[in-house]
Amino acid sequence: MGRGDLTNGQWARLEPLLPQGIKPGRLQVWTRRQLIDGIRWRTRTGAPWRDVPERYGPWDRVYDLFRRWQRDGTWAEILTRLQAEADVKGLITWDVNVDSTVCRAHQHAAGAAKRGISKRSRPAEWPSSRSTTDSDAPAAV
Repeated sequence: MGRGDLTNGQWARLEPLLPQGIKPGRLQVWTRRQLIDGIRWRTRTGAPWRDVPERYGPWDRVYDLFRRWQRDGTWAEILTRLQAEADVKGLITWDVNVDSTVCRAHQHAAGAAKRGISKRSRPAEWPSSRSTTDSDAPAAV
């Protein structure tokens, strides 16, 4: 068992939530637990699928299980069921806190020049954005 692999308690909690195989009597070379540990290893490390260690099974088998369950919504269903059970037990606090001290605006929100229009490329006859009033004109002496 690797450092990040599922413990026996975690597996006992997860196994009933997994979908039944299409052919339940078929002999499996790689157990679901090994394949799921391989998926967890890959998502935890961010390594390419081809680098999944051999102890989890062939990388293409690990990837195939991940993609099939992603496409048919199995992962989302497992997450929803685990969250619902944890919420019933009071293990989840649904408070939301937004810290805006490091919230940055896009450069265009700060008044940056638009692409393609700059003061240098504007024809001279275009009026400036600031209107001139009599009070702005130099005083005649």
